Amino acid sequence: MKLKQYQADTLAVLRRFLEEARIAGPKNAYEAITKEPEQAKRLGRYCGDYTALEALPGVPHVCLRLPTGGGKTILGAHAIGVARDTWIEKDYPVVLWLVPSNTIRLQTVEALKNTRHPYRQALDEVFEGRVRVFDIADFTMIRPHDISDNACVIVGTIQTLRVSNTEGRKVYAHNENMEPHFSAVPKITPGLEPHEGGGPKFSFANLLHVHRPLMIVDEAHNAVTGLTRDMQARVNPCAIIEFTATPRFNSNILHSVSAQELKAAEMIKLPIILAEHDSWQNAVNGAIMRRKGLEDAAKGETNYIRPIVLFQAQPRNQKITVEALKKQLVEVEQIPEERIAVATGDQRDLDGIDLFNPKCPIEYVITVEALKEGWDCSFAYVFCSVQRIQSATDAEQLLGRVLRMPYANRRAAEPLNRAYAHVSEASFGAAASGLADKLVAMGFEEDEAKDAIEPAQGHLDDTGLFAQGETPKPVFRHVLPATPELVSALQTAAATEGTSVVEKDGKIEIAVTGRVTPEVETAITTAIPAPERQGFVEAVRKYRVEIKEQLSPAEQGEAFVVPRLVTDIQGAFEFADTDVFMEFHDWRLADHPALLNEGAFAIRETARSFEIDIDGNRVTYQFADEAEQLALDVEVEGWTPQNLVLWLDRQLRQPDIHQSDLLKWLTDCVGHLVGPRKLSIAALMRTKFILARKLKERIGAARAAERNKVYQRYLFAPEAKVDISFDNGFALRDGMYADQKRHRYTGRFRFAKHFLGADAVPAFDGMEAGEEFQCAQALDSLPQIKFWIRNVARHPRSFWLPTASDKFYPDFVAQLNDGRFFVVEYKGTLLAGAGVDDTNEKRAIGRLWEIRSGGKGVFLVVERVIDGRDMRTQMLDKVAGAQ
Repeated sequence: MKLKQYQADTLAVLRRFLEEARIAGPKNAYEAITKEPEQAKRLGRYCGDYTALEALPGVPHVCLRLPTGGGKTILGAHAIGVARDTWIEKDYPVVLWLVPSNTIRLQTVEALKNTRHPYRQALDEVFEGRVRVFDIADFTMIRPHDISDNACVIVGTIQTLRVSNTEGRKVYAHNENMEPHFSAVPKITPGLEPHEGGGPKFSFANLLHVHRPLMIVDEAHNAVTGLTRDMQARVNPCAIIEFTATPRFNSNILHSVSAQELKAAEMIKLPIILAEHDSWQNAVNGAIMRRKGLEDAAKGETNYIRPIVLFQAQPRNQKITVEALKKQLVEVEQIPEERIAVATGDQRDLDGIDLFNPKCPIEYVITVEALKEGWDCSFAYVFCSVQRIQSATDAEQLLGRVLRMPYANRRAAEPLNRAYAHVSEASFGAAASGLADKLVAMGFEEDEAKDAIEPAQGHLDDTGLFAQGETPKPVFRHVLPATPELVSALQTAAATEGTSVVEKDGKIEIAVTGRVTPEVETAITTAIPAPERQGFVEAVRKYRVEIKEQLSPAEQGEAFVVPRLVTDIQGAFEFADTDVFMEFHDWRLADHPALLNEGAFAIRETARSFEIDIDGNRVTYQFADEAEQLALDVEVEGWTPQNLVLWLDRQLRQPDIHQSDLLKWLTDCVGHLVGPRKLSIAALMRTKFILARKLKERIGAARAAERNKVYQRYLFAPEAKVDISFDNGFALRDGMYADQKRHRYTGRFRFAKHFLGADAVPAFDGMEAGEEFQCAQALDSLPQIKFWIRNVARHPRSFWLPTASDKFYPDFVAQLNDGRFFVVEYKGTLLAGAGVDDTNEKRAIGRLWEIRSGGKGVFLVVERVIDGRDMRTQMLDKVAGAQ
């Protein structure tokens, strides 16, 4: 299963942390990463100092925050491979996987044992199928060869590690079935709990202590902080990686994913359309009507979807129980019983039922809290609580069940991309406030929670707190006499976002929010009767005149297509992109030999450890005891140069390097280390993970050198044929940064010429009123500017220029009144004396774009002050052609 981008980014941060921790230690690695400006901004209020485990200060312990629906379990499976390669450095680690409940424990075990499940496939890919999965209740089934020859994943709960718990007592108890695991363990071993008869207890806890498990913590909020110092020492983990939606502030939060990232990745349905009702019966009726509308919308979907309503009844000691709610559905709403399932502690109608099966009739599920753990069906679209949302216990867990997107892909019908909530509240404000609290409990930030809630049609926000923070868009309305044929024709013609058709009292009202596009106008004009067309066209014309000042240039339909740099490759123009250049470039790893000298890679043995020097950085391996302290040159069966090369090949395979080339390169590298360098193969096998990382760096450096070579050849060499293309240009348009609502400028200044409007200016780097903001103010004030846009770095819809290593996203892109394009990069004071090579590369590619534009483009790197000229003067001079 291909990971979503935010998931891959999360694992990349984890990998970088563990690699840095291996050299600099967990605390230094954590603080170096979290204090980087971009990461600090992402973490926000979660950014803090590193807190080491009391009993195990050298053990890395970090938390990764992902909101509900982010795929924490699949990331946990992938994190095992990341930790194996970067920190554990054993072929087959032992993993203790902790979950919050027995229900989740059993489901996780089942999924990890299923070789067709994505969780297990993630493990099988890393460990080549050599994986064993155990329920902690079955720890006596683990054999020594399971641990020596396989990655062993043991799934339990925090309760099983507590001596006060029955299962916990079994974990710490002496068990003769465990004796084979301790045959080679010295009778007196520090850290192991002794047995009354001498020697260590044959206990599962002692087995964990010996093998130092990687601890994966999946939503077990108290799993680590709840471990006493004594329990930490008993388990003796080598590293702890937590995944949670709602972390504690002292949890060493390394990375945080926003709900907007989940929505952009099509993992969850947002916004939540909220409807408040003055009685629980009306809430139930509203949910049923909503499900019917969604069912109709789903008929046009390629994938099968059967929308489901999830009802939350009250407990038995209250009025609207499961029985009362079911009676309402059957007797009042006339819902056939076979379409209703009850899932409570006593009644489990969903057991053994595949809700994704098209033959399954279930459309309504009634529960109290039984679905809060483990239940997962993305067909759930509508959440309906028959009690006040603020007092509804476990509502956040149930609400999370309607947020998951079917098939993790955006649906064609827009209503199917949203979730729905029908609640019993007197006002929208009370309902929205309660719902927002539940979303915060699910891992949403407070502003995210408010952005995620919208009132249903006819349900007005009576607080103003949950509006989008923007000036409301104008709405075009036009009324026509209703006929059945016209209603059907208009619903088809107006099937675009922001357009609605409502029939009432023999009339049809057509409503279009914001701009009426020519496409919408044509579709509606064609659908309505000929005698009504002239009146409709005239109404649209008047509306456009009236609202022109209220709409941004983008909303008015202004064209803003910025030309793209292209270059000739083998007789055809291709996008100027170094990734594309590399597709046409044949290169050989053999041209970049990895003959590691002593300064790059050295091994030294001391009395109780051995050290590896890598480019001046030192990694120390400490021997745990005398039994482990083997001389580095002791030969072990199977430890040969050939086997080391084959192992390195599996670790370092690259999609752009042929395997035969990689094998030859690795053979030369290992041959140099055991030949002229005279390093023993035993020493190299013991340090193979560090060696693999060093060689991976060398491959990266070789690739970077080749990228720079082709970058120069296709763009700057005398024979390069470079041009610009409007046909394949960057089309900047309304709504292009709709996923950036949480990252917008919210200051008091109102930009007059921003392409997307004053309410939709993406946030600036640095302080709110910092230098980049001041540069934007200066740009906005230029009389030559028609409109401009804050260009968001690394956004898929943003303008970029190529660099040898990546892509360059200038800070601002503008169109001048004379039709030229003005691209501006701001170089702040803090960077003015640093990053010279980076800035020079940006200047060079920007200048090339300007030259090849034939007078249609202007590029400038702005600094705070240059030769006494401020930012505005620098830009005025450039636009006027004075520099």
